[in-house]
Amino acid sequence: MDIVANTLLAAGASPAMIHSLAEIPDFTPQAQALCVNVGTLSPSWVPAMKSAAELMVKLGKPWVLDPVAAGASGFRLNACLALVGVKPTVIRGNGSEIIALSRASLVKGVDSAHGSMDALEAAKSLARASGSIVAVSGAVDVVTDGNRVVAAHNGVPMMQKITATGCAVTALIAAFVALDPSHPLEATASALSVFCIAGELGMDLAKGPASLRMHLIDSLYGLDEAALLSRVRITDL
Repeated sequence: MDIVANTLLAAGASPAMIHSLAEIPDFTPQAQALCVNVGTLSPSWVPAMKSAAELMVKLGKPWVLDPVAAGASGFRLNACLALVGVKPTVIRGNGSEIIALSRASLVKGVDSAHGSMDALEAAKSLARASGSIVAVSGAVDVVTDGNRVVAAHNGVPMMQKITATGCAVTALIAAFVALDPSHPLEATASALSVFCIAGELGMDLAKGPASLRMHLIDSLYGLDEAALLSRVRITDL
């Protein structure tokens, strides 16, 4: 939650981390977008996640799902599949997570055993079945609506050595989709690119994963239009 909140603050968003079912009716209507992250999943949290997602759909607001380690256990997979049934605007995961959701089967958990391109067909299938934009993180980030596929080519390998960078970029996607809810595919690709460009800029100053974490957030905060336009690499596939 720490890096997620700090990423959102650095980007100019205003995060609130809510878990209690009792707070959903008061907090959720105030949000412009919802990010549901199942990273530290427990049975008592699932009803709150589902309630918040259902309320966002009722309000006509976007919500984004991060199915962390979706295929690591039956409990986790079933919880994620139930959330997919609530029609997320965007689903963002690594290759193994997206394959698990697409096939409704157990695979390796948090650390992906599949590259983004390995999961491309699964992502397209999941997008068509769910009606969601599906993003697959990897050396090349892939985003699809089931037909169109775009790729964001920014980032540095050391970002994979920092825990919860995937969680952070999912939350950033939610912030971007909040600003442009009618173009969720473009907003998702833009958020992935912006976050990874901040990682590239941070890597220029970093000595290792710990300092990259700090410099990534600083670079995101200081990112300007000129730096963004000179580095962005988004292509159609």
